[in-house]
Amino acid sequence: MPSRRRTVAAVLAVAAGLLVTACSASSASSDAPGGQVVAVGAENEYADVIGQIGGRYVRVTAIESNPNTDPHAFEASPSVAQAVSAAQLVVQNGIGYDTYMNKIEAASPSSGRKVIVVQNLLGLPDSTPNPHLWYSPATMPAVAKAVADDLSAMQPAHAAYFAASLRRFDASLQPWFRAIAQFKAAYPGTPVAVTEPVGDYLLQAAGAKILTPFIFQADIMNGVDPSPQDVSLEDDLFSDHRVKVFLYNQQVTDSLTQSLLSLAHKDGIPVVGVYETMPVPGYDYQSWMLAETRALQAAVTGKISTEKL
Repeated sequence: MPSRRRTVAAVLAVAAGLLVTACSASSASSDAPGGQVVAVGAENEYADVIGQIGGRYVRVTAIESNPNTDPHAFEASPSVAQAVSAAQLVVQNGIGYDTYMNKIEAASPSSGRKVIVVQNLLGLPDSTPNPHLWYSPATMPAVAKAVADDLSAMQPAHAAYFAASLRRFDASLQPWFRAIAQFKAAYPGTPVAVTEPVGDYLLQAAGAKILTPFIFQADIMNGVDPSPQDVSLEDDLFSDHRVKVFLYNQQVTDSLTQSLLSLAHKDGIPVVGVYETMPVPGYDYQSWMLAETRALQAAVTGKISTEKL
């Protein structure tokens, strides 16, 4: 995916973040204390799921976990390369979103390393236009199952533990699924505007109608200046009150997206902030997705903005 030409919300932090159960700093060795599997999630939402499934039997590192940085522009440091090289289990997004992972893995091949590429897991082509797969309700159940399967193959003595973790994880997604279904039933076809397709999969699952042209979303996502015609169309969505809510990427801003945010405020359009990496501390994957869905409903029903979780 092309590098973005934009101002990120904060200076890019390149240090790896640590998450969830049985987490601590990775070392160059793939042998973790207590027989734990050394695992890496390229994005912290994937690391969180690894930790929920593996529990005390995994030692997991999240590479991208800073909510104030642009994941598309992430550059791996030597410490990141070391963490990935040491990993026995890796989950990464694919679709050009975290290509640095491929480079590190190729530079440090390991026949024993299991790599779950979510794009491939879901059977998606390289041409898939929206890489933000974790907002789709279908994604994490598949990821969690793949993680449980790989961990069971690596530690068959604990297969029952991983299977039980998977059942708990699937059950814990039900409040989010119900919230999506309730919104879709109560507010079908809700018109929304977005800056880029970060939350599009969730909006589509909830039956919302995204009025922002995808070419505009893709231009913002890829750091390309949208055409004046597309900018004018987006502006009109607010000034003409054609949308009920505006979803705004909290992690990446530039002068255009800031102007859209100001216009939404001026025209009384409630704003929901969406994130490319899971906000931490305070959330796991399930509570994050549920919070975003509830924020969407609050915007539509009460014109309440939730710009930051």
